[in-house]
Amino acid sequence: MVMMRSVVTPWQTCPLFSLLPLNARNTPLILRSTPHSGRLSMAASSQSTSIQNQNQNVPAGAGADDNMFQLIQSHQEKASRLPPIQEIRTLLDRSVRGVLSTISQKHEGYPSGSMVDFACDADGSPILAVSSLALHTKDLTQNPKCSLLVAKDPEDRTDLLVTLHGDAIPVSEKDQAAIRTAYLARHPDAFWVDFGDFQFMRIEPKVVRYVSGVATALLGSGEFNNEEYKAAKVDPIAQFSKPVASHMNKDHAEDTKAIVQHSTSIPVDFAYILDLDALGFNVKAAYQGNTFKLRIPFPRRAVDRKDVKTLIVEMLHAAKPQVS
Repeated sequence: MVMMRSVVTPWQTCPLFSLLPLNARNTPLILRSTPHSGRLSMAASSQSTSIQNQNQNVPAGAGADDNMFQLIQSHQEKASRLPPIQEIRTLLDRSVRGVLSTISQKHEGYPSGSMVDFACDADGSPILAVSSLALHTKDLTQNPKCSLLVAKDPEDRTDLLVTLHGDAIPVSEKDQAAIRTAYLARHPDAFWVDFGDFQFMRIEPKVVRYVSGVATALLGSGEFNNEEYKAAKVDPIAQFSKPVASHMNKDHAEDTKAIVQHSTSIPVDFAYILDLDALGFNVKAAYQGNTFKLRIPFPRRAVDRKDVKTLIVEMLHAAKPQVS
């Protein structure tokens, strides 16, 4: 049985990242439920207490905002989402760029950071195409220990951040063809991978850590070991995120808004889809000048791309009678 270790997860059944200004002080609160295990980090507990104390002194005019927060929180607590390990595994599989940290050979004793492109192999191990001229390649040749940091939304520090710690090793000759194919599937224009000074390196995961809700009322964090990470499966629907979101946002923006309004009972001004998986989709929405992210669950699990369309149509039909 796969078990999580040292995990604090206030977001197992609600969004990783929903932010909304709640009071006259414009204090941002993370819209999360209490973790099923009931365990919170000390940082999360103290931040939550601080926010609660602030809210006790909020003017009466903030009552509408408080009610809206409660409405959103109630909805988001029930919104189904992927298990944390599967969401992390899927995020890394769908990502193409991150920050590589190596042990600097030029500046002994100090870490060195580089922005790098990568792709994951079938086991979830990140693959790098590195030049022998690059400093990070020289670092890894002397010391393979490294980490790769990936942000789900680089513009939103409260969103999911994943750091994979591992050892970078050259890809063996027998695996070259398969690794090259996997890398080019994510980076089709990377013609330089065939240059003589380039080689593929695979980061063998040791520990995968995550954090969400940084600088908010609740902080979620934890880690998985190599076996737990590799045992997780990539969500099969996430691969359709970009085409589905692009189509809906371009041609059916009003339909998305109607679905969000029906699902949350919040009269949002707009809503556009950020990404989706088998259990639902995430949107960025606005209400009375505030923008925030929401999780919108499907009525049931989607089995393929065609089924995603079926579910969205069902949700729209359910929403239309309530659209004035």
